[in-house]
Amino acid sequence: MNRTGVSAGSMGLCSCHACGLVSRAESIFGTAHCPRCDARIHIRKPDSVRRCWALLIAAYILYLPANLLTIMETGSLVNYRKDTIMSGVVHLWKTGSWAISAIVFIASIIVPLFKLIALTLLLVSVKRRSTWWPNQRTRLYRMVELVGRWSMLDIYVVTILAALVQIHSLATVRAGSGAIAFGAVVVLTMFAAQEFDPRLIWDPLTKESEL
Repeated sequence: MNRTGVSAGSMGLCSCHACGLVSRAESIFGTAHCPRCDARIHIRKPDSVRRCWALLIAAYILYLPANLLTIMETGSLVNYRKDTIMSGVVHLWKTGSWAISAIVFIASIIVPLFKLIALTLLLVSVKRRSTWWPNQRTRLYRMVELVGRWSMLDIYVVTILAALVQIHSLATVRAGSGAIAFGAVVVLTMFAAQEFDPRLIWDPLTKESEL
C-alpha cells in the first residue's frame, strides 16, 4: 500500500510467492501465472486464514506431548536415561554446560511457543480487521518466518548423537516419541507461517478490502 491508500491488489498487481516478481494478475486458461517462473499467483492466498488456523491448532495440540514425552533415550553399561526437553535442559545445566542448556531451552521451548503465540496474534488481528501497528505486525511475521528453521535444534542433536554412537554394545542413543511430536510442531508452524498472507494485515487500511 502506498501513501495515498491505494493497494497493489486494487490495481490488479500481485507478487509471485516463488520468485517475488510483481506483475499483473492476468488470467491464463482461468488461472493466473507468473510470467517469469510460471508459478500460480493470487491477489490473496486462497483460504489463507482457515488453513493457517488448522495448522496452528494442530501444532498447539502436539506442543504438550512434544514437551512431556521422552525426546531422547541414552544408555550405556552403567547408566540409562530418558529425557524430555526440559529434563535435558536441567541435566545440561547441572553438569556445567550452561551455554548449551540455554541454547536448547531458547530454541526448543521459547521459540516454538513464541511462534504459536505470534501466529495466533496475527490471525486474530486479521480476523478482527485491526489497524493496530501494521508495520510492527509485518515485522513480527517476518521474524516468525526467519526463526522457524532454528526450532529443530533438539532433532539435530538426537540425529547427530545417534550417528556418532556406533558401538551399540557399549552405548546407545535413540529418539523418543517426544521427538516425533516436537518435529511435527516445528513443521506445522512452518507450514502455518507459509500459509499466512501478510498482505491481509494491510487490507483494513485500504478503501477497498480484499479480505
